[in-house]
Amino acid sequence: MAATGDDAAAMDSISKAPAAHLAALNPAASTSVPAEGPEDAADSLAAASRRPGTNSDGGVETAEEAVEPAEPDINELCTDMFEKMAVFLQGELTATCEDYRLLENMNKLTSLKYMEMKDISINISRNLQDLNNKYASLQPYLDQINQIEEQVSALEQAAYKLDAYSKKLEARFKKLEKR
Repeated sequence: MAATGDDAAAMDSISKAPAAHLAALNPAASTSVPAEGPEDAADSLAAASRRPGTNSDGGVETAEEAVEPAEPDINELCTDMFEKMAVFLQGELTATCEDYRLLENMNKLTSLKYMEMKDISINISRNLQDLNNKYASLQPYLDQINQIEEQVSALEQAAYKLDAYSKKLEARFKKLEKR
């Protein structure tokens, strides 16, 4: 479907705009090679950049405009870079999340171990208190045992003294009997 009227004029001015832009940048190329479309304009720009510049000074050459080699589409490269950066950052965030989950699990496990140790220490404390109460209840009996032991020691000493006295008395009696 062909454009008509104002649309055709607008499209025609758009297609001639690159050629006019090239002519403004390089007047020597625009006079020698007429550009018919955008492709012709790009070709004439490349040809003009390869042609040595002419100058009215004779001995001085002007610098030629450097044309960069055709590069892949920058949008594709940017998209690829952003996708790869997203994958990298996602991996970093995933690793960090996994580290935090590991720390959380370790904290929970440690908390459980400390709760077990607390229960054990409470049981030990309770058992120690029970033992102390039992010892306190047995203390009067232990005191009686100590008292009986002292009395037995005293009785033993008395028995040794009595034995020694009876041996002396026996020795005297035998002496008197012999006389």
